Amino acid sequence: MSHITFYEKPGCSGNARQQELLLAAGHTLEVKSLPDEDWTPARLLAFLAPLPVPEWFNRSAPQIKAGYIDPETITAEHALALMLENPLLVRRPLMESAGKRVVGFVPEDVDAWVGLAGQTASAAELGCQGNDRCSGHPHPDGEHDPAACSSD
Repeated sequence: MSHITFYEKPGCSGNARQQELLLAAGHTLEVKSLPDEDWTPARLLAFLAPLPVPEWFNRSAPQIKAGYIDPETITAEHALALMLENPLLVRRPLMESAGKRVVGFVPEDVDAWVGLAGQTASAAELGCQGNDRCSGHPHPDGEHDPAACSSD
């Protein structure tokens, strides 16, 4: 089994369920707060750079849902600057194990990477995947309402 550093948004029910799957599969986790980490451009790019810029973004972030940021047209430099200023724009979770870095929690990809030992969860249980896997259903306070995803 693997030891995984898991960068989350504290209090996110989707991230909590993702952690449960990893633990049930026998992995150990070091859970860290994504917004509280001291990110540098190089450190954040180590996770993001292999992906196209639109896939860097948490599509349920209020600025994206409101149309203030268009992930399809933003430059990598501008995207990185915005994410360093507001890490909650980053697609979650960020995970790292044995030198490999992963953005987002797509169960099939995580299973191929470290294995999920047959553990499964629905998209609704996993909450927003941060890349339009769930429509985000904003809660009145501007945050994601995970309860609304079960209707998707």
